[in-house]
Amino acid sequence: MPVSTEAKLSALPSVDEVLRTELAERAAEDYGRPGVVKAVRAALGRARTAIRRGEEGIFSAQAIAEAAGKLLAEQARPTLRPVYNLTGTVLHTNLGRAVLAEAAAQAALQAMREAVTLEYDLDHGKRGERDEHIRDLLCELTGAEDATIVNNNAASVLLVLNTFSLHRETVVSRGELIEIGGSFRLPEIMERAGATLIEVGTTNRTHLKDYAAAIGPATGLVLKVHPSNYRIAGFTAAVPVAKLANLARERNVPILYDLGSGTLIDLKGLGFAHEPTIAEAIAAGADLVTFSGDKLLGGPQAGFIVGKRSLLAEINRNPLKRALRIDKIRLAAAVATLALYRNPAKLRQCLPTLRWLVRPVEEIEAIAKRLAPHLAALLSPFFEIGIVSCKSEIGSGALPLEVLPSAAIAIRPTAKRHQGQALERLGWALRKLAIPVIGRIEQQQLLLDLRCLDDEGRFLANLSGIDLSEQKGLQ
Repeated sequence: MPVSTEAKLSALPSVDEVLRTELAERAAEDYGRPGVVKAVRAALGRARTAIRRGEEGIFSAQAIAEAAGKLLAEQARPTLRPVYNLTGTVLHTNLGRAVLAEAAAQAALQAMREAVTLEYDLDHGKRGERDEHIRDLLCELTGAEDATIVNNNAASVLLVLNTFSLHRETVVSRGELIEIGGSFRLPEIMERAGATLIEVGTTNRTHLKDYAAAIGPATGLVLKVHPSNYRIAGFTAAVPVAKLANLARERNVPILYDLGSGTLIDLKGLGFAHEPTIAEAIAAGADLVTFSGDKLLGGPQAGFIVGKRSLLAEINRNPLKRALRIDKIRLAAAVATLALYRNPAKLRQCLPTLRWLVRPVEEIEAIAKRLAPHLAALLSPFFEIGIVSCKSEIGSGALPLEVLPSAAIAIRPTAKRHQGQALERLGWALRKLAIPVIGRIEQQQLLLDLRCLDDEGRFLANLSGIDLSEQKGLQ
């Protein structure tokens, strides 16, 4: 006779019975008894729900202990996890932007594991400054008199504005009132810094006379913003920083040049459009230059301020500097990254960001050809595999008009019905792998752009765990 629902519910083991299993005892050693008790109760709750729905299953003490163990493992898995970035965007903001060079990663690891001379002067046996670790490097690489580092570039701009324009005016071109990721707008940063925004010129054309007319006794700062994440084309005019610096110097007002995703090397030599370097900005007369650490520089999240020593001294006296300062881990990584720029000839080998940006399309196509047969075998019969040409992007607002010729593995559903749903479920299955794989859906196919893939063997081993059971109902 069929066993009734009530009989099945009554046959479920008690919490104590489950806790006495060997599996539960081992789990208690790993996760602690309170956590195991909670997981066992949750597993029993799921079992009761399954029984009431008429679902078949094994609900012994051992089975419940196994289910509780899986729950605990899922809960223990961190949400901040490594992924394969196969989106085609090298500096993907949502995926952490720049991947650190090995030297930077090792420096960060050492700073985590050991006590370090973060603010300790070994020569004099007394308190030192964090900036001492990066000052000489940044000055050497940029030609600036002095330098400091804070949490990110938005913090750099905020700190400079607050130092020189608190309750004063900042003059900026209308065409440079940018918005960066997350609807974070420059006018709002200025407002929080306590500066009064004075807009000059028009969206597409600003002249030196516009700045000259706006600078007055209440002006605390002239701000020039490099359009690193946008371009205005056509009938345009902008004032070069050299001319603007001369005007600011005549009026005895400091000029800040925000380069955003600034670079320390001339990217034109690598086949990209020219992007102003930090050294060029300093040489042109900018009193202060701000830029990011985790974009084109290829380092950790950080904001750099370089420029005149007297102005940096004022910035460092601002109480806000302490609130925006960087920690020892990222400082160590930033120093190690900057040190790589002392030998530009080896940058491509050492810096992942640069290596991926200049990776030849022929090399990417070769990877695709090696991987395609393996993916075809793994995803059959639900999907077919092809190799397509595509375009990669730099990302994070850097060189927005540049695209990089690349190659991708294109995955298309074999069944014509429910194609969109099949691709969505495949994307979900790829994200559920031990190391999630992130691609992009485009024109009824899932593209895996291979520009940023290095370890093919590890990638294939990871893919072997893919679960395609959700595809069966779509055939």
